[in-house]
Amino acid sequence: MPLPLIVTANAAIGKSWASLATGILSGLASGITFLFGALVFVGVLGPPVSGASAAGIGAGVMVSAGIAAVLASNPARERIARILPIDADNPVHALALVLAVIWLGLNVTLVTFVDVFTIDQQQPPLTIFDLLAQEAPFLIIAAAGVGLYIRRDATQVSARLGVVMPAWWQVVLALAAAGVFTAFALATVALSQALTPQVAHNIDVTTQHIYGGLGGPVGIAAIALVPAICEEVLFRGALQPRLGLVVTALLFASIHTQYSISFDTLAVFVLALGLGLIRKYTNTTTSSICHAMYNLIAAIGIGGELVGFAVGAEVLLVVLTAYALWSRRRGAAVSGLGS
Repeated sequence: MPLPLIVTANAAIGKSWASLATGILSGLASGITFLFGALVFVGVLGPPVSGASAAGIGAGVMVSAGIAAVLASNPARERIARILPIDADNPVHALALVLAVIWLGLNVTLVTFVDVFTIDQQQPPLTIFDLLAQEAPFLIIAAAGVGLYIRRDATQVSARLGVVMPAWWQVVLALAAAGVFTAFALATVALSQALTPQVAHNIDVTTQHIYGGLGGPVGIAAIALVPAICEEVLFRGALQPRLGLVVTALLFASIHTQYSISFDTLAVFVLALGLGLIRKYTNTTTSSICHAMYNLIAAIGIGGELVGFAVGAEVLLVVLTAYALWSRRRGAAVSGLGS
């Protein structure tokens, strides 16, 4: 975990050595990553996964580090700042950009040179403790990244991350969006089964294996809540305001390596865009509620008599959401005329 680099970058903001820290921290992250890739490539270190291509993984890691190093240069950061909402001279923003490129590159390398289906199926099923250990670092990085107790107190961090009390209509919006996302995901699964049946089978077997140990009420609640909170706070709360909607969605899709290269990964990217739009126009709490409800529906499944109830509930939620948005727009228009 790059926590020491993140903490140092936050501590450097506003200091006379901030500019120096920006280059050093970004270069250090890129350099360590490149060195690791080189050691794997030449065989000093074995591949991270048994049976994988050491040369392929090493090359992928080095390329990722090289791109990150280029972005770490000040001229490149200034050009990127014209596109993304970052401050080229801010050490936290620069480090976030570099780490995002490295993270994306490592995940792409993994699914390209590793049979993730076989590897995941060989691992023991997740327990609640495993799920917490897997997701908690996202929350820690998010809090550290926005400077908790370094340059912001808890209240300021909450506001920066968009973790606020949602309005009633935002909760309704989140639930309605979760239904739409579920319908889209089911359509994607059907498409995958029709066009890439073997890949769809592998994903189904892998998913059942990974989450098979979380079938009870507590396990289902953990599946619904833990990723929704931790992932939304990091990706939509901390990263999206700096890396933008599309880049953050790409990064979010890349961490779902259990889907390898498939229609499901494309679906995750589209859903990430949807969650990002919810965050952009409401807050992170609302996107977390949507994410949690989507996970809950996926965990319990919908079939038989529940289908009719689910469709009816979704129609009601959509109508309520439309009414709430119309009411807000009408209220804003009336207020504007009054002023």
